[in-house]
Amino acid sequence: MHAAPAHHLFSPRRVIALAHNTLLELVRLKVFYFLLLFALLVIGSSIFTVKFSFQNPLQVLKDVGLGAMSIFSWLLGLSCTANLLPKDQEDRTLYTILAKPVSRFEYLLGKLSGVFLLLTVAVLLMSAMFAGVLGVREQQEINELTLSTPPELLAQAVAAVHAAAFQVSLIPAIALILLKALLCSTLTLFISTFATSSVFTILTSVVVYLIGHVQGIAREAWLAGGEATAFLKVLSAAVALLFPDLQMFNVVDEVAVGTVLPAGLFWQVSGFGVLYIAVYFLLAQVVFASKEL
Repeated sequence: MHAAPAHHLFSPRRVIALAHNTLLELVRLKVFYFLLLFALLVIGSSIFTVKFSFQNPLQVLKDVGLGAMSIFSWLLGLSCTANLLPKDQEDRTLYTILAKPVSRFEYLLGKLSGVFLLLTVAVLLMSAMFAGVLGVREQQEINELTLSTPPELLAQAVAAVHAAAFQVSLIPAIALILLKALLCSTLTLFISTFATSSVFTILTSVVVYLIGHVQGIAREAWLAGGEATAFLKVLSAAVALLFPDLQMFNVVDEVAVGTVLPAGLFWQVSGFGVLYIAVYFLLAQVVFASKEL
């Protein structure tokens, strides 16, 4: 076991340096390029899927684009975060860093911040591709309207197409997709502090991800009719406390059909996500601080 050196007070500069180095390390990973490229291809090719659907083309594009961003941002965060601690331990980089005036708290915060930066960059790139696809489809619909709409109604019809393509709710929807990926990455980091391997971390994170998406449905089924036993009520409360309700972040379907996302709901879900990020990070710090290295 390595004796922990005496550290100075918390230093944002050390955290920023760790986050920068972590971002550079993660960008070099082939999995980053593979997942990001695949996500961009899915979003880009979605413009051709409208030909095989009877739904509104813009709705299909938004369904596919936002859905792809949600899935691939989660996968990217999971694959990168699960290997942070095991890789540093295997390379003995962890011991070199902690031998310097760097606390374990700063180490974890710097590593997680690097993942957050990576996910932010990835979501921004996917958002740019998504906006480009919507722009292309919007222009196609405008061209079709120009040929079939009377001149006196054309301006109103074009404005309606533009409003349907680039609705205001797309921005908070993408923000919630990013926040969900950040939350899942923090949870993965927490699991990795006590996991025995990267495989265990990934499998456990996937299970928690699935639980987070079905717990709301299960809770409604358990408590339906008002005849639930005390055990089921306690179990439901325990699951809701331990596992975040990830279904709250799924606003893709509502946004795709043009529903305006209420500001109150957005801030409520955002506060929920930030709270769980803080809790999981503090739990990770508690476990990591007591871990023998």
